[in-house]
Order: sequence, then structure tokens, then C-alpha cells
Amino acid sequence: MKVKKYTASSMPEAMKQVRAELGSDAVILNSRVIQTGGFMGFFRKNNIEVIAAIDPDTEISMEPAKQEKSQRDPLIKKSLKANEHLPILQQANPAVQISNGNSELIKEIAQLKELLKSKGVQPDIPVSLPEPVSRQLQYFKIQELETELIDELAATLLEKWYLGGGAANTEEIGKWSAEAFAQKLADHSFGGISFQKKFVNVIGPTGVGKTTTLAKIAAECVLKHQKKVAFITTDTYRIAAIEQLKTYAKILDVPIEVCYNIEDFQTATNRFKDYDVVFIDTAGRNFRNQKYVSDLRNVIDFNNDMETFLVLALTSKQKDMEEIRNQFSLIHIDKFIFTKLDETSVYGAMLNMSQKFSTGIAYLTNGQDVPDDLIEANPKIIVNTILGVSSYE
Repeated sequence: MKVKKYTASSMPEAMKQVRAELGSDAVILNSRVIQTGGFMGFFRKNNIEVIAAIDPDTEISMEPAKQEKSQRDPLIKKSLKANEHLPILQQANPAVQISNGNSELIKEIAQLKELLKSKGVQPDIPVSLPEPVSRQLQYFKIQELETELIDELAATLLEKWYLGGGAANTEEIGKWSAEAFAQKLADHSFGGISFQKKFVNVIGPTGVGKTTTLAKIAAECVLKHQKKVAFITTDTYRIAAIEQLKTYAKILDVPIEVCYNIEDFQTATNRFKDYDVVFIDTAGRNFRNQKYVSDLRNVIDFNNDMETFLVLALTSKQKDMEEIRNQFSLIHIDKFIFTKLDETSVYGAMLNMSQKFSTGIAYLTNGQDVPDDLIEANPKIIVNTILGVSSYE
């Protein structure tokens, strides 16, 4: 398979270049608008960049007119209704027969995969991809997966599609996607508290459900693992928050201490030295302000045998999640907890954040009920949730 990149001032001009060099059987793998020229960032011109490919071994056994009609991608037909000025290129036969001994073609497909991985930001899924692949990638755009992850997946799915003879169904495409995502998550740590550290701390912005989530985890420790637990709260900014945690402590029949400074915190930790797990609730503040993160360090000793979870709501914008995580860069975050799973239908941020910050996921929450609406995370649950097939098992 011969792959080449072309740059032109317009799509018709780019198509001319593709036809002149690769012929009318070329496949348009990708196209995007790029900016070139200019001076000091001004007066830059928009150009079209096209990546095209041709399989030199594709056999043409039909009359040209009939072949063009039968091989044209249905998605290209649909696109041409809205873009009638674009010239028509035939799509190479997807059912390319690849023998086990054809190592050269397999090598070329691997090179194609690397080329697609290294391409720049692409705002739209190429219309010339096989329809099941294109449909799957469009779904992941709706799930707001990072463009880079979608590009890598596109290369993987395209490789498997052609190696498999170009006849995969939607279920197989979904399975390939799940395998690719699971591999992405394989290097990260998943699951709930480890019970290897005495203190469990939850931090995060206001309104994400930290206190309720903490109560759910504590209830699971008491009811499921029969652990001796206690609460410490540093959320002295909201009286309601203290009362809420006191209510949970009363229901679970566990002690609670309120801490205003590092001395109070040390006193509380000494009081609970014989307990299995001590849960720490922090104030929900505007953590875009670095001062609030510093305030936390003045109240809590993060170096004292502690496991720390950053709680983020899936209803938030990913950009906000990233800013919050960056503000906590001075504090070691063991894992994420994602809340409000039941309040959104878009879950791509879980994979995006895990990849971007090389951090695993401890729990997901999907409601307000304590202790029921708590899901211990693992790669399968994360992937299935994004794919829309999760039963949380």
C-alpha cells in the first residue's frame, strides 16, 4: 500500500494531485485544513492537507463505469450531496485478500497506522473510512474522547479491518475498540482503597459529592469488610457539611473529629491510632485558586500513611477537571473518583483523564444512596461504560 500526503490551496486542487500521481483508485484516508505562511502569526493562509493511499495489487475485474458505481463508499455518496464540488475518487476494494505470507503488505499497513498516529488535529472523522469504523469513531467523538485517542483508535481499527478482509460487523468493531482501550488502561492502578494505609483522604472542588462518596466508602468498609473506622473532617467552612458527616457517623456508629489546623489533625490521628481506617473529609473550595490547596497542606499531613483520592464530577467540563488536577500537582493523587455517572451520558473524560495524568480510577458513583450507589472501578467497567454496554459488573 502506497501512502502519500498532499497539500494544496483547495480540495479540487488536492484531488488533482492525488489523481495525477495515484490514479482514480486512490483512497482518501484523511483530510484537514492547515494554516501556512504568514508573518509573526498574521496573514496565514488556509490550505488543505490530504492523506491518500493506493494498493498496487488491487485487481480490477469490472468495467470502469460499473466498478466506480459498485465500489464507491456509501458515506462518500452522502458527503457529496453536501459537497458537490468535490471530484469523485473510487475507493479501493476493502476486501483485499491478504495471505499469511504477505509480510510486506502487513508492514505497509503498520506504517500506515504510525502515519495516522502522527497526524495533526483532525476535527472530523474522514468520510472515506469503512462505514462501521466511521460510525464507531463518530460515537467516540460524541463521548468526547480526546482527538489523539480517536486518531490512534482509527489507525488500529483500520488495520484490523483490512487484515480481516473488510467484513467486520458492529459487534466486532466494538470488541476491537474495547481491546484497544483496555490496553491503554493496563498500566494504571484500579479498584478501591488498598487497606495498606491507615488514612483515606478525599479532595476535590465544591459540589462533586465528596462527603457522600466518603460515607459510601466508609459504609462498605464497616458492612462488607468489618473494619473499625473513624471520621476526620477539615470542612469547617460549611456547618451543613459537618452536620452531614456527623449524621453518617451516627448511622454507622463511628467516631468523628473536627480539625481546624495541623495541631488538631495530629491530635485526632493520635486518638484514632487503634482504628483500621480513618476517613478524612476536606472542604470543597474553588481550587482554581492555589491558595486553597496550600491551606489544605496547612491542615492535613499528606505524608502520614495516607491514600488520597481526587473526586471529580462527570458532569463537569474536562478542561475544568484538568485545571483542578493541575492545581493539586503538589499533592500525590493515588486515584480518581468519578461521581454523577447517572447525571450524564458522556463518559469519555474518564479515559482522557486517566491517560493524561497516568492515574487509575478507584470508584464511580451513580446516585445518592448510601452505601448502594458506589461502583468499584476496573478497566472493564470503564471501557464498557464508555461503549454504552456497562452493567457495572
